[in-house]
Amino acid sequence: MQAQRNYEVLSNEAGGVPIKAWTVGVPFEDEAKKQLRAIASLPFIHKWIAVMPDVHRGNGATVGSVVATAGAVIPAAVGVDIGCGMIAVRTTLRAEQLPDSLGKVRSAIEKAVPHGRTDNGGRNDRGAWQDAPSMHREAWARLKPGYDAILAKHPRIGRGPDLGHLGTLGTGNHFIEVCLDEAGHVWLMLHSGSRGVGNRIGSHFIELAKEDMRRFFINLPDQDLAYLPEGTERFEDYIHAVSWAQEYAATNRELMLRSVVETLKASGELPEFELTEAAVNCHHNYVAREHHYGKNVLVTRKGAVRAREGDLGIIPGSMGARSYIVRGKENAEAFHSCSHGAGRVMSREAAKRRFTLEDHAKATAGIECRKDAEVIDETPGAYKPIDAVMAAQADLVDVVHTLRQVVCVKG
Repeated sequence: MQAQRNYEVLSNEAGGVPIKAWTVGVPFEDEAKKQLRAIASLPFIHKWIAVMPDVHRGNGATVGSVVATAGAVIPAAVGVDIGCGMIAVRTTLRAEQLPDSLGKVRSAIEKAVPHGRTDNGGRNDRGAWQDAPSMHREAWARLKPGYDAILAKHPRIGRGPDLGHLGTLGTGNHFIEVCLDEAGHVWLMLHSGSRGVGNRIGSHFIELAKEDMRRFFINLPDQDLAYLPEGTERFEDYIHAVSWAQEYAATNRELMLRSVVETLKASGELPEFELTEAAVNCHHNYVAREHHYGKNVLVTRKGAVRAREGDLGIIPGSMGARSYIVRGKENAEAFHSCSHGAGRVMSREAAKRRFTLEDHAKATAGIECRKDAEVIDETPGAYKPIDAVMAAQADLVDVVHTLRQVVCVKG
């Protein structure tokens, strides 16, 4: 008897490779399908496209997509928040040791880590350092030689913050949380990426790829799918720059976690505590060289986490839902991947029109977090149900820990 298939296969009248989607039981919008079919029609896609259950339409390329390519890379398939991802660590604290009111804990975190964006991102932006701490300057000293090498060939990338954004949260769906697991242990978890510098690198190379398509009269189903052929100088420059941005993003998360730990220890709100496990630090917007189905390929994951056998990953829910620490099952058909979160079910503007402050307060009851109009677009109802998302990818990962947040800091 044939084994039950746990994914759907999208029909693609335009031809191209198959599209395998782990979307059984979750919403899958037509616009996202249209984007995926366009990507699938490109001639250098390896085998098929794998689609994760948090899939939704993205800028340039589909969020929740895993695209293996041979001989080219599509910068928009990585996106502009290069290296965006998660970090989480368990502490020795227990739920009963937390204060009854967590307002001061949230305030301490907000004071320790610049977040949000003001002054149009200019000199007085409260989401950036005016004078970065010494540990941030030391980390930047290690990153700067690679950055300088990128700027030597692509100086436009240098027109914006670099050190000023290192160890800062940003805006949108980026967050810092205090969570409890199923056994009552306290976890610290956060989500962020490569900030302004990664955005500039991604945007710059997306435009260079479009320029190449025009120069060589290459017609594409969508100009955002412009690519850089392997063996060209721009391809090599992009791979170098994106690798550097991924290192910046991982460092960014490590610095924020360290700042949060230090400030909570000094806050007077909590008893003494230590960290009990190595932090899980994983990208979910990135490109990597991997070997799949007998071929060395470039795998771009935009809103997807690598899930090889034993790989630990983090799949967060929305502000009012559970999150998961998971272990990969190395599902070959998914190119060893899983989802990066719940995934949006509606646009930010649609969420602002649909939900009220009362809706948001009800959905986040019991969680110390912002409950103002500026975060309505991040309210839980704007996302897919995380339980359905996890059920759809049961053959991709095993759940190691289930977390629920008690404090959430948003930019």
